[in-house]
Amino acid sequence: MLTLEKLRVQQGDFDLSADFSLQEGARTAVLGPSGAGKSTLLGMIAGFVQTMSGRVLFRGDDITHATPGARPIAMLFQDNNLFPHLDVTQNVGLGVTPDLRLSADQKAKVFGALDRVGLAEFATRKPAALSGGQQSRVALARILVQDRPLILLDEPFAALGPALKAEMLDLVSELALENGATLMMVSHDPADARRITDQTILVADGVAHGPQPTATLLDNPPPALQAYLG
Repeated sequence: MLTLEKLRVQQGDFDLSADFSLQEGARTAVLGPSGAGKSTLLGMIAGFVQTMSGRVLFRGDDITHATPGARPIAMLFQDNNLFPHLDVTQNVGLGVTPDLRLSADQKAKVFGALDRVGLAEFATRKPAALSGGQQSRVALARILVQDRPLILLDEPFAALGPALKAEMLDLVSELALENGATLMMVSHDPADARRITDQTILVADGVAHGPQPTATLLDNPPPALQAYLG
């Protein structure tokens, strides 16, 4: 279980608080107006945003002051964070070890992840030689080899076309389900939430509200979400 216990961050005039839990294996969307703090919420959980009070607990362990790398979290950003001078295999290998000195078993794990996302034949290509969808698959393969129980997605597929985005959403949902991982996904598109998540967190007016069933929230949105959805 992931628990945010009276967690709060303040950055100038910006203030965000969160006090809720997510069951292990849950698939959760994070929706809300632009600038409300959706990415900040993920940053608080991942350790990239310093909190002023409260605790982050995972499986009962307090990880509030752990460095990002020491947390049981894999995070996928919108720009995919691929290194242009490294080929596909090396970019994925960074998810295993940053020095890329991989054992035979680790190399097999990397190639297995590439095969799982349909990129085995592109192993020696550089990111510039890949399409946007293929680059997203490389980033997803790197998440896969990390074997982390909590996956955070910060709009990684926003730049893709509708059909390709749907394909990537289905793939990440499938991979999370296979690994039993807990999934949190920031999105501006309620259709993304309906497609792969069971519950949704609304971030609005300085609060990351506790999760509610996605269909219930979107079918009967509160005023802050209704104003955003239009």
